[in-house]
Amino acid sequence: MLLRLCKIAVLAAIALWIALVAFGNLSDYGSNWPFVQHVLAMDTIFPDANIRYRAIHSPLLQHAAYALIIAVEVSAALLCWLGTWQLWRTRRGTAAAFQRAKRIAVLGLSAGVLLWLGGFVAIGGEWFGMWMSSQWNGIASAFRFTIVLLAMLLWLGQRDDELEG
Repeated sequence: MLLRLCKIAVLAAIALWIALVAFGNLSDYGSNWPFVQHVLAMDTIFPDANIRYRAIHSPLLQHAAYALIIAVEVSAALLCWLGTWQLWRTRRGTAAAFQRAKRIAVLGLSAGVLLWLGGFVAIGGEWFGMWMSSQWNGIASAFRFTIVLLAMLLWLGQRDDELEG
């Protein structure tokens, strides 16, 4: 039971973390807006970089990208919260029931990995050259997010034993 409770608690902490990130972007849209603008505009990458043709200068498209980021954050947070609830409800159930209850949490954690690894590290970092910017480089933060989410996915994915009677 202890391991089940620990998995539930850590998943709840991750759900809270992602929810706070999403809430911050929704309630203080302007704080991270310049980050999104500069990364997409590629205006702080190396001056002689030959990838500048990839830049997005349209404010409409920049806002759409930011909205997509926030939507994925909200979705990941909600799925992690729902997954936490499902695990809590089945904490005393069979190992098979507890394993099945992990599905929603896996979706939430995976959405987070797709956002921070796929969106920030791959697309932002490589496609838009964010790694070249000394001011608007979120790769280290995105990497931290990704590692935490992947570690939880690995731990959550491990099968749990039956509870002792």
